[in-house]
Amino acid sequence: MTQDAQTYAYLRPSAVHRTAEGGILSLQTSGGTTPAGREAHPSFFHGFLANPQVVAAGLLSVADVAAARYYQPQRYGCCDPVVTGNGDRLRFESFSGCGGVYARLDVLGEALDGDEVGHGTTNVDVNLPLREALTHVGPADPMLLEVGPDELTLTTFDGPVVERKVPLPGRWLRGFAETQVIASGFDLRAELSAAEAVRFLRSLPRSGASRAVRWVVPAGRSLRATTRPVPGAVCLPGPERLAALGRVLRHATGLRLHGPAVTSGSGPVASAWELELPGMRLTLTLSPDPARGFSGEGGVLEALASEESAEDAELVSVLLAWDPVVDLDRLAEQSGLTPARVRAALTRLGTAGRIGYDVAEAAYFHRELPYDTGRAERQNPRLRAAQALVEAGAVSLEEELATVTVDDHVHRVRSAEGRLSCTCLWWATYRGGRGPCKHALAVRIVRRAATRGTAGTTTSSSPAASTSPSSPSSPSSSSSSSTGAV
Repeated sequence: MTQDAQTYAYLRPSAVHRTAEGGILSLQTSGGTTPAGREAHPSFFHGFLANPQVVAAGLLSVADVAAARYYQPQRYGCCDPVVTGNGDRLRFESFSGCGGVYARLDVLGEALDGDEVGHGTTNVDVNLPLREALTHVGPADPMLLEVGPDELTLTTFDGPVVERKVPLPGRWLRGFAETQVIASGFDLRAELSAAEAVRFLRSLPRSGASRAVRWVVPAGRSLRATTRPVPGAVCLPGPERLAALGRVLRHATGLRLHGPAVTSGSGPVASAWELELPGMRLTLTLSPDPARGFSGEGGVLEALASEESAEDAELVSVLLAWDPVVDLDRLAEQSGLTPARVRAALTRLGTAGRIGYDVAEAAYFHRELPYDTGRAERQNPRLRAAQALVEAGAVSLEEELATVTVDDHVHRVRSAEGRLSCTCLWWATYRGGRGPCKHALAVRIVRRAATRGTAGTTTSSSPAASTSPSSPSSPSSSSSSSTGAV
């Protein structure tokens, strides 16, 4: 398994400071990206919190997910949460060590009272002493929030920098980025009041004793459990993975469930659980199974195999402006692309960590993950295997059939209504439920190259080898390379 080492560098540890006027929640930042480019210690906000106890509990929930492995629990090097300033809100994100749970706390403008929120993305230090201090923040405590050092600190600081290194496996990087792409296919499925939300969430098991997949469907003002998928149902795989919501449950004003459309024959799918809070939202997105991280879903591989979407992503990336809500129609007008091509471009940017998705507003938002997601995507095993087949000349095209020869094995790939199926074991096992196999992906690449009249040059212009979008806000050339999902 490939992995990188992420180095966090902070001027000092994050902490809660007590003064005569109240508390100061000082969150220290590591290297990140802003509209002005890369900054070692960016600053995004300085002002008071309307609900400091709720923010404190929400930050603890996000930190809980960052430090957790829900499948095969073991000691894990915690990855510090990511914070994005979008001008009118702060977003705190984390991803579990097992790669199956994504958490985001959106602190909206109504919960912030101070300077204008800055723009950019970075890591924030959430250490053990800070976590302990956050548990003691009371409802009546006046609390000043600082996200990043002020200019005076930056110019006068001469002490040692706090550093630590954490290994980041490639599958973790891919999963963190691709979760957004999967969530973009969700719709709102159910809404619960605060009382019903508390009742339902407190009734869930707290351990993974049963591996059976659970489903829930709206039933009046509450939810009803079912053992099988039915239209309108939401998958609840590993209900113990919602434990992080317990931190903020007493502050909840409602619960909203999001997921893809399912039928009676659907298999397990991902889902998002959005807890509404005063001036905030805490959302947990669960993979289809506790043993199955987001990095292996592969639902966007076909889109990423397109040269057209790579070129479009370069153009769209220049037009992003740290918007809290990305306006697709405006991007289409500015870029001259169709809305469908803009969506494909955003899909590619999403798997590179440059776009997030907010299920509450059913909209993308601009952020730049402070990790080298581009390297992880270039090392995508299925995409690389497909490219190797193309380079080896293993694909032979016919009208609706294609032949892929691998050593002494011959696989048949059939096209029907725009979908590809294959005679290989991967297709027999997943039936397309985890994206295309390497054979179907190789056929897709060759067919598109032939359609564009560029047969024979596919390998040099493939997603794995393409250049990074030329965005002025790109964190680095490697981290914004055009990507291939798992």
